[in-house]
Amino acid sequence: MPNTKISVANNGPLRIEGEFAIADAAGAEFGLAGRTVISLCRCGQSENKPFCDGSHARQGFQSVCEARELPPPKPKI
Repeated sequence: MPNTKISVANNGPLRIEGEFAIADAAGAEFGLAGRTVISLCRCGQSENKPFCDGSHARQGFQSVCEARELPPPKPKI
């Protein structure tokens, strides 16, 4: 069983549970204050990006993602 689980909420955020770190584009880590559960914005409307602030509900964001098998990765040349 993995140490981290990411769940896609219908019409909502990505929820991360477990042991994880979140870094910005420069590699600096966000201070998560010991949190082991956090939600990341998927709608693009959060005032606290990359974290969810509930804007998806106020903006009517709609997206339902069902689990599926991905094709194998393309070979690296």
